[in-house]
Amino acid sequence: MKYTLSAIAATATIAAAVVFSGVTPAVSGSNNAFVVTNETTKAECSACHMAYPPGFLPKRSWQAIMSDLSNHFGEDASLDDASTKEITDYLVATAPAEIRGLNPTYTVLRISQMPWFTREHGSRTIAYAKSKPDIGSISNCAACHRGAERGFFGD
Repeated sequence: MKYTLSAIAATATIAAAVVFSGVTPAVSGSNNAFVVTNETTKAECSACHMAYPPGFLPKRSWQAIMSDLSNHFGEDASLDDASTKEITDYLVATAPAEIRGLNPTYTVLRISQMPWFTREHGSRTIAYAKSKPDIGSISNCAACHRGAERGFFGD
């Protein structure tokens, strides 16, 4: 497999961003905070968008997002009580309690508002994503990161 210098640099940048952001993957067997391993989470969240890895937000953010699914970024994403509980429990158990650089009293509801995200992507990348119909939004990680659903964001 041929690796380009830019691909290697991008992977190193992502790794450094994760290390220096204070996000610590919760690893237990095959469980990883940067790969969605819960099948209910994969199925329900991926019905509308990529199932985002729990490690991208702190626990309090996932709790807030999951507590108001009837108003999920302007959409009604309500689920039955059992699915909501399972997904919430999974996200909260796997996500970091805190992320370095994020005010511990602030609850971020959008991954794109995380300090590591804005530092990594910058305004030019965000504007580019918005201008491309096949990407549509900076929240469409899989449009640019082909390995996103497997936890690879260095492409």
